[in-house]
Amino acid sequence: MNVVFDLGAVLFAWEPTRLVQAHLAQHAPTEAAAVAMGRALFHHDDWTGFDCGTRTLDDAIARMSARLSLPAGPLRTMLEGLGERLEPIGVTVDMLEQLVAHREAGQPLRLYYLSNMPASYARAIERRHAFMQRFDGGVFSGDVKFLKPEREIYEVLAMRYALDPQQTVFIDDSAANVEAARAFGWQAIHCTTPAMLPSQLQRYLPVSTTLSVSNPRLLA
Repeated sequence: MNVVFDLGAVLFAWEPTRLVQAHLAQHAPTEAAAVAMGRALFHHDDWTGFDCGTRTLDDAIARMSARLSLPAGPLRTMLEGLGERLEPIGVTVDMLEQLVAHREAGQPLRLYYLSNMPASYARAIERRHAFMQRFDGGVFSGDVKFLKPEREIYEVLAMRYALDPQQTVFIDDSAANVEAARAFGWQAIHCTTPAMLPSQLQRYLPVSTTLSVSNPRLLA
């Protein structure tokens, strides 16, 4: 079985609303305003172009600033080096390590990632987090110039690692990305609550591969 992980909001905390509140509170003084601004920032070509490597960060910031009438300085503080500040989600990293242990014990498991992430952020998490070396391979959008839910990025991963679609399960927090994976022929899990992921994934794994939440505090 091939298990393919999204990274943001699955293995790493990705909270656009909290970023806005931390860096642009003056421009989004309420929770609702911060949610709306996060959507305006990160669900637009200004950002997705940077995400898939077709736009520089400087260009993205200039465009965001002009489009949303925001000061460039706080935008840069928020976005520059963000990859260095992305923090792991304990419960799903623990699950990943359990899968690694099963793979090393001889279970027929292969572990991959498929992430929308700018190349600079990708290099930072590869450098900072040892568990990124546990994967059998993966694809970042910033390296291949395609972006989920575009079919091409799924094809890149599938062809690079010869993935059998019937033996592949994909995990993502985005419903659109999950539906694209299913349309591509993969099985897929829509991960909205990381603490529930071990039980969601269990049904796709070989019977002898068991997952557990080994530290109850991770469910808090």
